[in-house]
Amino acid sequence: MAELDWHAERTDLAALAQLDRSPEDEGIDLVSVRVYRLGRVRAEMAKRDIAAVILSDPVNIRYATGARNMQVFSQRNAPSRYLLLTADRSILFEFTGCAHLADGLETIDEVRAARTASFVAAGPDIAARETAWAAEMANEIQGLVGRGATVGLERLNAGAAIALRDQGLRIVDAQEPVEMARAIKSAEEMKCVNASLRATEIGVAKLRAAIRPGLTEAELWSVLHQSVIAQNGDYVETRLLNAGERTNPWFQETSDNVIGENELIALDTDVVGCHGYYSDFSRTFHAGPGKPTATQRELYKVAYEQVHHNMGILRPGMTFRDYADAAWDIPEKYYANRYYLSAHGCGMTGEYPYLYHHGDFPDAGYDGVIEPGMTLCVESYIGAEGEAEGVKLEQQVLMTETGMEVLSRFPFEEDLLR
Repeated sequence: MAELDWHAERTDLAALAQLDRSPEDEGIDLVSVRVYRLGRVRAEMAKRDIAAVILSDPVNIRYATGARNMQVFSQRNAPSRYLLLTADRSILFEFTGCAHLADGLETIDEVRAARTASFVAAGPDIAARETAWAAEMANEIQGLVGRGATVGLERLNAGAAIALRDQGLRIVDAQEPVEMARAIKSAEEMKCVNASLRATEIGVAKLRAAIRPGLTEAELWSVLHQSVIAQNGDYVETRLLNAGERTNPWFQETSDNVIGENELIALDTDVVGCHGYYSDFSRTFHAGPGKPTATQRELYKVAYEQVHHNMGILRPGMTFRDYADAAWDIPEKYYANRYYLSAHGCGMTGEYPYLYHHGDFPDAGYDGVIEPGMTLCVESYIGAEGEAEGVKLEQQVLMTETGMEVLSRFPFEEDLLR
């Protein structure tokens, strides 16, 4: 694997101007992307003798078919639309009045109206609605793959899942085949990932340029939203922009807190962007107008060291356990507030695998192999327990046949690295 040139990433801020180009002018063969993804799901189903899956997570429906419809609404109101997928049949049950959205998608054989089996839709008749839904689905599945088939489910309310099992089907969890399918990206799919990253980097550059003391966190964060949506991205999955004392500990929701002079501002993008792909990198900025303090620079340099050490050890064929053992040792003073993961998979959202710190591996970790085609986000949060501020940094990378390629191009802060 080629040795990482850490200093090559410490780009002058003039490089931000190079990010300002259309994120979708990439010549992407979206038919090839969709066909590849659908084939991945079917291959993982076959490995596990799963005859059919019913997908209701809108991200997984989009992965398998390319069909997008009210993604955030559908996450909250599942199952308002769902996909029945077998080895040779793909039927999308779409939300009322939305069948036209799947027109022209070669990954879908048929579109029907969904029967929404939820309490909101059915009220006190929910049990009857679930039974009717299960009978309809079981009849369809049995007609396609025979009686007693193994069926993978996800994100269904308990009553619907129980009713489907009572129809004589063997029910298993659909998460494993879908997550394993999503983990390996094709070369054409990577064009979508990079398009999403470039659009998000444009948004972060605008956010960075807008920083000034006196803005609220929410006002600053909204700059990223506006840019992402204007470039045909989807949404931001979390609310992770904080300033000053609200940077430590991490995982505080963006608020109306006013950004003060010379405070740190930490951001985790978590953008579901162009083509539905996740742009997930983190940066920490300094609000000015003065220079960063020695403490602020130390926090930043330690976080930078963690991210780059852990990127430097990544290699195809490495086990998750070996990665945990070789990963950067977190200094004791920062250990209590560490980020909960060392790295994680990234595709249309955060996904398999999770790579845990050495100290967390015995309780939380699981083994597996880092494979070419995986996109990973390497994480760092550095903030001492009880102290004022912290730094969040993160890089998105691609595992290749021979090593690792850095995907995130947004520069680090020279003033905080001095």
